[in-house]
Amino acid sequence: MIVKMTNQDNNFYEYMGKFFGSRSIEKQMNDRIYDDDSKEWYIYIEEDKVMAFVSINKNVIKNIYTTKDTYLEEILKKILKENQITYSTVTNKYTEIYEKCGLKISEGASYKNFVIVYNEAQVMSK
Repeated sequence: MIVKMTNQDNNFYEYMGKFFGSRSIEKQMNDRIYDDDSKEWYIYIEEDKVMAFVSINKNVIKNIYTTKDTYLEEILKKILKENQITYSTVTNKYTEIYEKCGLKISEGASYKNFVIVYNEAQVMSK
């Protein structure tokens, strides 16, 4: 089940609290996870546990984590239906999943642990 939350929702920290400041998550993702007030979180919950999440802020993807590729695919497809995703710098760990879901990888920028993704149809329509 995918739920959409912000840090203002009552049970947000019950689900997401362990991800903020976690060194093991940071090491795994090469990224820090912050609970900024302006973020919306799409969280895949199974048996009351967080299996995956993606945060967005003003149509930019900010944080990504998953325990299984299919969970992330479901979240990204939902996000792309509901939002006008523009250029987003994200972990390079899931490049194949981004492309499978219809996001393009920018060829112009090169980072050690990150890639820039965008939704071509939405970027071109602006």
